[in-house]
Amino acid sequence: MTEKDYGAIFLEELIRVAPDIEAADVSPEDHIQDDLELDSMDVLNLVTALHERLGIDIPEKDYPEISTPARAAAYLERAV
Repeated sequence: MTEKDYGAIFLEELIRVAPDIEAADVSPEDHIQDDLELDSMDVLNLVTALHERLGIDIPEKDYPEISTPARAAAYLERAV
């Protein structure tokens, strides 16, 4: 899979966790908490969803690496 594929997976899981967000309104540099207004529980649910879908662990120290869709795509490509 490519970084673009991982970006699509991240966006799909983001929308599942926060269904009030429209995929078309999310830019690659939107911060998931500051711009998209996910709270800490939403972030934890997103991490859990990514773990279940991709089989990877994302330690809390790496949460900044998934703070935007662009950063998350690059991180997921490296982590898988």
